[in-house]
Amino acid sequence: MNLINIKDSIRSYPGVTRKRPIQDIYTQLVSNPQLENQLPSYGDDAAIIPNGDGYLLFAADGIMPSLLVNEPYAAGKAAVMVCVNDIYAMGGRPLAMVNVLGCRDEKMKNEIIRGLKKGCEKLQVAIVGGHLHPDSPHPSLSLATLGFAKKVMRSHLAKAGQHIIAAIDLVGDPGCHSVMSWDSHSGKSSKEILNRLEALPEIAEKELSNCCKDVSNAGLLGTLSIMMENSGKGAVIDMNKIPIPEGMGIIPWCLSFQGIGFILSVDPENSPALVDIFKKRDVAAQVVGHVTADRKIIIREGNETEVLFDLSHEKITGISCLNNADNVP
Repeated sequence: MNLINIKDSIRSYPGVTRKRPIQDIYTQLVSNPQLENQLPSYGDDAAIIPNGDGYLLFAADGIMPSLLVNEPYAAGKAAVMVCVNDIYAMGGRPLAMVNVLGCRDEKMKNEIIRGLKKGCEKLQVAIVGGHLHPDSPHPSLSLATLGFAKKVMRSHLAKAGQHIIAAIDLVGDPGCHSVMSWDSHSGKSSKEILNRLEALPEIAEKELSNCCKDVSNAGLLGTLSIMMENSGKGAVIDMNKIPIPEGMGIIPWCLSFQGIGFILSVDPENSPALVDIFKKRDVAAQVVGHVTADRKIIIREGNETEVLFDLSHEKITGISCLNNADNVP
């Protein structure tokens, strides 16, 4: 295992580098919420609005143009999956979706819709409305999802000394050609997929963790690093502990968007129970490292180490609870 190659691949990966402009938009819009009862966001996968005996979760996501143009059916399925994962990652369950579709090519539009329909069937969530731009010269697809959680897990609450757990469904195959991904949905029934995802609300409601992110297009180590950035912390990761399918190379695996993949920060005494919840639902889960007060992301194999990111002087998204520490919940 070559740690320098892993480091260079992750640092230059578009799934990571394309997140840098987020900070400017966040600073102008998200960091000044308009709703008095909305909880402040420091990189959460969904907005959190207290509601009754729980929380409404409101997530939105858009599909990368290259995937939409080259694999419109896969793009439709992925659009549903990414929003659903955002809701589950925060301990919630999705309620409904709306979409905004721009496409004037009839064949492409039909493939996108077919993919959206399949994604909704797989994940048992309904699209209840949306908007169409039938004359758009540039195809686009975005979804917004409403969910509900009794207890929430955030992106910025990792604490020094906690275990970092990677939980990933290893049963699958490489996914889309346009985006590095691991397809753990195809070949599984809705019941099987939802049974795996239900681990997240169970963990949140049992208060085994309050910090989680789903493995997005930044990949496993990119997503983990963003969680630490949001939390104002660092991490040491043992590369040999990462759950990985047999025959898969470590670099493509660490870069892959995961159909069912999550990173959690957990008090050490809660790790065995949390890992057991995932394993009982056929999701591989393993302690892969620990959170540190030092804001460096360090990858390790045996006695060799490399600093993947030094978040004390560089950024991935630029979003951190340290930027507004007085208001951290």
